[in-house]
Amino acid sequence: MTPPDYEYLRKLLKDQSGLDLSADKQYLIESRLAPLARKAGLAGIAELVQRMKTGSTSLVAQVVEAMTTNETFFFRDKVPFDHFRQSIMPEILKARVARRSIRIWCAAGSTGQEPYSLAMCLKEMDSQLAGWRVEVIATDLSQEVLEKSKAGLYSQFEVQRGLPIQLLVKYFKQTGEFWQINPELRAMVQHRRLNLLHDFSGLGTFDVIFCRNVLIYFDQDTKINIFNRLCKAMEPDGFLVLGAAETVVGLTDAFKPCSDKRGLYRPNDPRVVKAPAAVPRIAAAAGM
Repeated sequence: MTPPDYEYLRKLLKDQSGLDLSADKQYLIESRLAPLARKAGLAGIAELVQRMKTGSTSLVAQVVEAMTTNETFFFRDKVPFDHFRQSIMPEILKARVARRSIRIWCAAGSTGQEPYSLAMCLKEMDSQLAGWRVEVIATDLSQEVLEKSKAGLYSQFEVQRGLPIQLLVKYFKQTGEFWQINPELRAMVQHRRLNLLHDFSGLGTFDVIFCRNVLIYFDQDTKINIFNRLCKAMEPDGFLVLGAAETVVGLTDAFKPCSDKRGLYRPNDPRVVKAPAAVPRIAAAAGM
């Protein structure tokens, strides 16, 4: 891969997905895009770049999907799900007793392990949620991973990573070499294709937002912009859950950390929130 090809791909990925690759990540592009080039019958990444430059929007979309598909597994990092069960839901149940409805958003939900982990937590609280309307919205940039999430079909390796055996037996059915989540649990999760760089106000407002392990790939200005827009998409007494390596501290006043609860944040008093940055102007790929 030539330096100009690498710079073209870096700019395209940042414009399309927010992925901010440093100058030393050429190996990552080569490892993820070389198989894509072969699958498309191209000689290599140089020819892949040339096709995109001449207007192949389908290849642009495939390149973005290949570079933004990240690892995930059931109940990843455990702590956020402990917060959900022990801190978030008890407080939300008290605060929403009049309207008896809860909305939860999994931003960058990938292949579904995170939203289905939350759905299992909610299912375990069935007696407390009787008569309540509960919505779990899972979004992702990649249509491919959304389709896998919708199917709810996972390999033995995938269900062994983080999923307690009692929940596997309770909520999954073995189908050949795979395990499928039962229809009732799949029906709890709605799927939408969404680019976090674009306007997401149409999703409405949420009581809880999980936005984990995605903002680490964005530059500072993009993070600030997304945080400020996430705050607008949240109820004033809602909760934001970030990944272990992510924080709002030093970036925005829109949220404040919950003391002694790593990765958990709440909207700040609107009087102390600075005016949000303008939404980045993004040239979207076709179909995104």
